[in-house]
Amino acid sequence: MLALPNSYAVEAASAPRQQRVLSVARARSDGRQVVRVGVLNVMPKAESYEPYLLRPLAHSELLVEPVWIRLESHSYSSSNSAHIDRHYRTFSEALAQGPLSGLILTGAPVEELAFEAVHYWQELTQILEFARRQLKGTLGLCWGGMALARMVGLDKVPFPRKLFGVFENRSLSSQHPVTRHFDDAFFCAQSRHSGITDRALEDARDAGLVNLLSHGPDTGYSIFESTDQRYLMHLGHPEYEANRLVHEWLRDRATGRTDVERPVNLDPERPVNTWRRHRNELFSRWLRFLTE
Repeated sequence: MLALPNSYAVEAASAPRQQRVLSVARARSDGRQVVRVGVLNVMPKAESYEPYLLRPLAHSELLVEPVWIRLESHSYSSSNSAHIDRHYRTFSEALAQGPLSGLILTGAPVEELAFEAVHYWQELTQILEFARRQLKGTLGLCWGGMALARMVGLDKVPFPRKLFGVFENRSLSSQHPVTRHFDDAFFCAQSRHSGITDRALEDARDAGLVNLLSHGPDTGYSIFESTDQRYLMHLGHPEYEANRLVHEWLRDRATGRTDVERPVNLDPERPVNTWRRHRNELFSRWLRFLTE
């Protein structure tokens, strides 16, 4: 169940189970546990991306308060400035209002840049270092997962063509607190121009830096974690809906990019989400992990 501040309502926040949205103040006055999760949203048009995270957060049986965090070194030029000013706060402001249980780092359209070339990288690394020391868990999605991997010493490599569409992965751990409830094989959306090689991840595993949690023949290792379990890295976009992939395909095609093909295993004329179960399990189990 999703808890939203009294002044903040997003139409798309309701979960598939039509759970009731409660205010944080009401929930706490009733003695209910609230899982306070910071969200570093660096996606373009930040407000239009929010529902993709609100849906799986709302699906959890736990009461979740999303805390939208803005980077002081990022301009959010494509986003609604009034929305950012009203609903986002700096990381220090978020902490001043109460402890966070965990942190989510979204993807960003900067994966073709070196990490150090991203203008907000220094500020972001300071937040991620703090999160690893002080928070139970940080979940990174797509570029966000690659950024967490960089924090444990793994760099990304560019792809000659965008990995784009819906791809199968196999779960590698039946005992892990997050992945043990996954189907043995599951599908997930991918939309990225870079990744981390299998060899690099296997070497990192052998060096005791990461645990490898899923693999696919087309995607390589898509889900892995730091061995202290503070960073969970998902290189896909489990939060996406099928129409988001269609939107990105039409957008990229309109710009004339030649390295982006029609999405694999998805019909743009009749897009179907085949990974929603994976999305819900991922977020629900990760949120539960934060409270254990």
